[in-house]
Amino acid sequence: MHALTFSTFGGSNVLSYQEIPKPSLKAGEVLIEMKAIGLNFADIYRRKGNYHLEGTPPYVLGYEGAGIIVEAAADSPFTAGDRVAFADVPNANAEFVAAPIDKVIPLPDGISFDTAASLLLQGLTAHYLTRDSYQIRPRDIALVHAAAGGVGQLLTQIIRLQGGIVIGLTSSKEKAAVAKANGCTDVYLYSEDWVEEVRSKTNGRGVDVVYESIGSTILDSFAAARTGGTVVFYGMAGGDPVAIDPRMLMDTSKTLTGGDLWNVLTSHEERIRRSGELFDWVLSGQLSLETPTIFSLEDGALAHDLLESRKSTGKILLRP
Repeated sequence: MHALTFSTFGGSNVLSYQEIPKPSLKAGEVLIEMKAIGLNFADIYRRKGNYHLEGTPPYVLGYEGAGIIVEAAADSPFTAGDRVAFADVPNANAEFVAAPIDKVIPLPDGISFDTAASLLLQGLTAHYLTRDSYQIRPRDIALVHAAAGGVGQLLTQIIRLQGGIVIGLTSSKEKAAVAKANGCTDVYLYSEDWVEEVRSKTNGRGVDVVYESIGSTILDSFAAARTGGTVVFYGMAGGDPVAIDPRMLMDTSKTLTGGDLWNVLTSHEERIRRSGELFDWVLSGQLSLETPTIFSLEDGALAHDLLESRKSTGKILLRP
């Protein structure tokens, strides 16, 4: 089978589309013919060598995707032909993926492969950020970084579904328009004095919670949060964060918390419950997804370049 691989860390030029052995099925697994693969910033971090990575060279990126089961182990509840998806199975940038059955999520009618691959990892991330890292309450004011991005768009909608108010941050006026159309009451650009704008909008009080995914902006995020507010750190798309002095947290009664999806998806039941809520929201029209940008798996380097440029909005998918 073909896969998008790399053997050394670096830029997108290290990626190579090549033939590798097809996975052999083990007990407790299913073999999935991939139809859509989600691209995420974690893939960029792994390619650069600054994020956890399984296996040995040649490495295969990707943890999210959807497809059709072509073979199932005897102990599997799934059968050939089942439409399924996953959010946390490695080596997804390939034509076939062997997935443990406890990580496989059945797709309901009405949820396409593209929708599943666009929704699961980022949607489940937005889900735990608003339920586990910080429980959104009605009338909470949330500041969402990269509000026009894949997670940002879903995060905005889920906050609003729970009664919250969203102020967004983006890098361009075009992205600001996307964020506003998606439900942000106000959107500010990173090129502006957005901390002052946010504090002015909240009458000097600051927001209840900041969803920080840029990293390098973390001190500004604290400045935009109210006394007693919370900063949820879950990404570093713009660079590593500085060290945080706990005395600042003490003096301002602010909270720094984080989250990792793998600490939340602790069982098959959790995967089914959380993804089921996302699917229900999509099918009922309460949660909408921007049409994804699709690249062939062979052109994965171009997809990486687009994601790193921060010029994209919504999800980027790879098609085997």
